[in-house]
Amino acid sequence: MNPFRSKTRAALLGALLAAALPAGAQQQPAQEAPPSVFGEQIDVRVVNVEAVVTDREGNRVQNLGPSDFRLKVDGKVVPVEYFSEVRGGQAIAASGTEAEAPPVPGLPSLAPGSPVGTSYVVFIDNVFSIGARRNEVLRTLKEDLGRLGPEDRMAIVSYDGRLQMLSTWSNSERDLSRAIDNAIHEPSYGAQRLAELRMFETSNSLTGDRIEPGSRVSFAQRLDIDELGFVERLAGQVDRAVHGAVSTLRGCAAPPGRKVMLLLSGGWPFSPADYAINNPNRPVLSTSDMPRGEEILRPLVDTANRLGYTIYPVDVPGVEAQATSALSQGPIAGGINIRERENEASLQYVAEQTGGRPLLNSSRAKTLETVAGDTRSYYWLGFTPTWQGNDKRHDVKVELARPLPGFKVRSRESFLDLSRKAEVSMMVESAMLFGNAPGSLPMPVQLGAAAASGRKLMQVPLTLAIPVESITFVPVDGKYVSELELRIAAQDERGNQADMPVVPLTLSTDRQPEPGGHVRYETTLTLRKLRHDLTIAIFDPLSGKITTAAVKVAPPK
Repeated sequence: MNPFRSKTRAALLGALLAAALPAGAQQQPAQEAPPSVFGEQIDVRVVNVEAVVTDREGNRVQNLGPSDFRLKVDGKVVPVEYFSEVRGGQAIAASGTEAEAPPVPGLPSLAPGSPVGTSYVVFIDNVFSIGARRNEVLRTLKEDLGRLGPEDRMAIVSYDGRLQMLSTWSNSERDLSRAIDNAIHEPSYGAQRLAELRMFETSNSLTGDRIEPGSRVSFAQRLDIDELGFVERLAGQVDRAVHGAVSTLRGCAAPPGRKVMLLLSGGWPFSPADYAINNPNRPVLSTSDMPRGEEILRPLVDTANRLGYTIYPVDVPGVEAQATSALSQGPIAGGINIRERENEASLQYVAEQTGGRPLLNSSRAKTLETVAGDTRSYYWLGFTPTWQGNDKRHDVKVELARPLPGFKVRSRESFLDLSRKAEVSMMVESAMLFGNAPGSLPMPVQLGAAAASGRKLMQVPLTLAIPVESITFVPVDGKYVSELELRIAAQDERGNQADMPVVPLTLSTDRQPEPGGHVRYETTLTLRKLRHDLTIAIFDPLSGKITTAAVKVAPPK
């Protein structure tokens, strides 16, 4: 049966998209979604906080109970509802819930004596990394795969402006080794970032704007036009890389056990403006619209804390004696390499906010060894906040009920109260990134010929054939109606991404559609006159089902 033969249409509005109004059909009772290694639904009611306690010598403190901790949310003490100690990868103390109690979404199963594995997501940044430095870290990671326990698993994702899944969840040393070998042979673009930096410095030098510390102009509080252009481009590159890591976490929302991201960063400056200026004598810029690390990195921190991930950022460049990395250049003033300091500040911030540790300098050579050792033993505290669904951030602090000199507690520092819209966006983004869950039906896509629309834009006819089984229709006033959400993500050949609008679709039909059929939906996309990768998703709120499709668009000749 040709899915494009039926004549059904729907409405589509949005800045990126232009469309007509159709009608559609569908059926199917809501069923539980099949299990998937990626794209799990995000239904987290419990906030999980992993806490590491050390004494004055840095040794782990064991055998503490829930009464030994004080948990504060926004400065107010809240009860610890669920508690376990994990020691050497094994649960020691029983959870606060009764064994026969029904499972709570977001609450890990930590029965006393049971093994507790770790789910490692490896995110490889190829946009900022120099290949040789990146490969040093990857080879040590490959050599240490034998440290994975029987309950552990790992997934590997690379980012070069686009995300690529190199390995889904696996415990196979052979499969993971093969994925790392593939990552080693991927191109990296840190040399391009270095060339952009050199071009910026040369331009400033030729125009006379490049000045030595101590001169009058070096104390200027605002960016000049060349500095502003470079900073905006650099901030955009970092922002896109950060959102690649965010999308990866969203796509790996709910694996079992302890959740860890190994963030192999090629170097993301905390303050792109300070990185560009590279002058310790120049005062803090008063330019309020220049993004800093808290703003750029906050989406990654919030996503990790919401999903219960601890991030261990890896300093891929390491200590550079020579100018070999785009993110560790520039003069050393007063013994401080400003640009290296900026890169390390980003790693420290992400680790601190999520309860991890930054792997700086020589620690990068022992990535898995260090992280495995740090995540095998900890205290796990859970509490159920009063969810408001307002996308507000709340501070979390774990401290000892009876403070002892030299004792320290390390844990995540916040959680985000996601709205339903934000949670759905995570689910859809996950499915769009990693594909539909096993058993999901394909959604055929048909593209029309692209036509120029002015000098820079083009219009592309798009037809979707939405499987009837992926939509739920309900009887309303003698008709069968379905309320859906359409999302289309577009990324051009330069790596630029358009915002993903949420477009409501109302499909209506006089008769309940027969299973096995398709609902035809037509629209026209307005895009820049470049090659694009499109990912399309249809979300059915009633059943929670998501159907996705991907297609490439070529500009008119």
